[in-house]
Amino acid sequence: MTPSPRSRRPVPLPAGPGQESVWDYPRPPRVEASPDRVIIRLGGQVIAETSGALRVLETSHPPVYYVPKASFSSGVLAPASGSSWCEFKGQAAYFDVSAGNAVVRRGAWHYPAPSAGFEQLVGMVAVYPGLMDSCHVGDELVRPQEGNFYGGWVTSRIVGPFKGAPGTMGW
Repeated sequence: MTPSPRSRRPVPLPAGPGQESVWDYPRPPRVEASPDRVIIRLGGQVIAETSGALRVLETSHPPVYYVPKASFSSGVLAPASGSSWCEFKGQAAYFDVSAGNAVVRRGAWHYPAPSAGFEQLVGMVAVYPGLMDSCHVGDELVRPQEGNFYGGWVTSRIVGPFKGAPGTMGW
């Protein structure tokens, strides 16, 4: 989508029935419970399944789904080195994710002590859907958000355009 000449921001696509526009999501982000079953597969195995996921919704971004750490199969998550900083959620720590013959270095992250307003994320883990075999929300296969920085989950229920692709960092 081409940015509007006045704002250099893209023109939001119209949301159809049952859809949400990521341009209606707030900034700072909002955390909300997801009513959907979430399933994550890696190495040919289901590594997490829950009806207790949370979504983080932020302007211009597909939702990021956070799954209770207890919903992951035993031994799938191993602490990884390094961290990153989110201006809203605080300091993130990473996990290597392994199942079957697959090992994904820093394929998941969490906020052990999130910033005020994001306390619901304690004990929750997000994965990069593009690094997993598959992620499902309900019966729908998730498409990963473009780029390698964000971990958004794209489904038919949301419309963009979405931040993450080349040329979108300034939105």
